[in-house]
Amino acid sequence: MTETVPIKHVPNSEVDAAKERTYVASQWQLMWWKFTNHKLAVFSAIVIILLYLVAIFGDFVAPHDPLLRSGHPFAPPQLPRFRTEEGFQLRPFVYGIKSQMDMKTFKRSYVPDTSKKYPIHFFVRGHKYKLFGFIETDLHLFGCGDGGALYLMGTDQLGRDVFSRVVFGARVSLSIGLIGVFLGLLLGIFFGGISGYFGGLTDMIVQRMIEILRSFPSIPLWMALAAALPPDWSPLFVYFGITVILSLISWTGLARVVRGRFLSLRNEDFVLAARLGGASEARIIRKHLLPSFASHIIASLTLSIPSMILAETSLSFLGVGLRPPVISWGVLLQDAQNIHAVAMAPWLMFPGLLVVIAVLAFNFVGDGLRDAADPYTTAT
Repeated sequence: MTETVPIKHVPNSEVDAAKERTYVASQWQLMWWKFTNHKLAVFSAIVIILLYLVAIFGDFVAPHDPLLRSGHPFAPPQLPRFRTEEGFQLRPFVYGIKSQMDMKTFKRSYVPDTSKKYPIHFFVRGHKYKLFGFIETDLHLFGCGDGGALYLMGTDQLGRDVFSRVVFGARVSLSIGLIGVFLGLLLGIFFGGISGYFGGLTDMIVQRMIEILRSFPSIPLWMALAAALPPDWSPLFVYFGITVILSLISWTGLARVVRGRFLSLRNEDFVLAARLGGASEARIIRKHLLPSFASHIIASLTLSIPSMILAETSLSFLGVGLRPPVISWGVLLQDAQNIHAVAMAPWLMFPGLLVVIAVLAFNFVGDGLRDAADPYTTAT
């Protein structure tokens, strides 16, 4: 009689290894793994990081002074070339440009000047600036030597380099989203928290206040509040005022989310245990309720930043937000209000393209974070 030997299952497959790793992983690890599985969100996160790096190191990235006027108004974009009459070469270059005037239509046009060839170099010397406000240098990421000019996105009606102005405009347009969302976060958590946790009369007052704010049309309300800013304010104070105005309006959506979560969690066992243990109301909210849905708040914030960017761009485009000499994407798009200018220089719409890219990237990252906020749906 043969003896039956039990067969032991050895978890040597990739599926079993992944399951074992999931069982011992923390919640933050599960969220990170699920977020990295969202390829579009990861790619969008890389795009956002690159945009903020360009904004932070704008003086280094921009090849020209954004306020410098050249003698080439409405010059078209210059694409780097690799092929000359002699053949292909590895180092990119651009030809010089020369303007000519049509005496019948008085329209200025530009043609490449093949007699002047300017190679493109990395880490070139140019105009002086102060990096981070205190490091004085003249080093730039790329540019043309020997007196050449490189206009990757063309020039505007005053001959200023559009690419350099877009780089500097990213500072204001991207930072106003972060600052505005941070202020809106504080207001949303505060009013939404007390509304959902205490309920009763407090909840009714806060909710009626939110409904009143949400009943106003957004753009007319923004325009009215922005127009109330004193006209003699400096650009810095106008920037701060626009940020505060956008924050005062944008917190209502987050407050509704926080209120709903507090209403569903305030009677849970861990909250009752903390209350019986002598914890104060502020500590219960800060240490127990908010961390329980912090991932949802992060996802909501990521989806709120594009709204702030679009709000600033809309106000500045309409002329009631930021105004020159401040450089933002909305201010740059004011040049595109004239259909004649757009017909002559369609490259003035490049700031709008950057707005679309930034908004889409933030939305995709927000979708990835929202999916990762519930990591246990696939933890099997």
